[in-house]
Amino acid sequence: MTQRVAVVVGSLVVLGFGLALGGCASAQGGTPEERRTYAMDMRETTLEELHNARPATREEIRNAAGYGVFSAIGTNVIFVTTGGGYGVVTNNRTGEETYMRMGEVGVGIGLGVKDFRAVFVFHDEDTLNRFVETGWEFGADADAAAKAGDQGGAASAGATSSRGISVYQFTENGIVLGASVSGTRYWRDRRLN
Repeated sequence: MTQRVAVVVGSLVVLGFGLALGGCASAQGGTPEERRTYAMDMRETTLEELHNARPATREEIRNAAGYGVFSAIGTNVIFVTTGGGYGVVTNNRTGEETYMRMGEVGVGIGLGVKDFRAVFVFHDEDTLNRFVETGWEFGADADAAAKAGDQGGAASAGATSSRGISVYQFTENGIVLGASVSGTRYWRDRRLN
């Protein structure tokens, strides 16, 4: 019985740590305007990095219905995966920018913290509008990255594509090795829009 209590308490501590760290991933700043500026700076830096790594994405984004750029921190501690972040979605036709949040929770085997950014390219107006208006949920993922300073390596600008969206993901300070089944949800940031 005491072993069961120890497992439950340990799991709660791990979950609390993961949620606290994942909650730290939000646009920085004291005012909504400062947070918007921070998000826009992250967007420009990430797009520049993407275009340098994959020059063809410049035209892909220009010809798309729109695009979104997100930054997040994810944690994986033994069997619990959590994460959170923010981003900006741009409608290429109207020029409208929508500030969004993201959150992740799931289960998996692994240990580490992953700071990552992703660029979503929306190939059609319906997919873009559905993402912005009603949010989005993604299912399972599997990843492996190990990097600490100049040691190790991480997947740079890995791409996946489905349902009218191409996703390019960058890991920056990844110290993670694992496979997880998690749900990632995206929604409008009511405070910044």
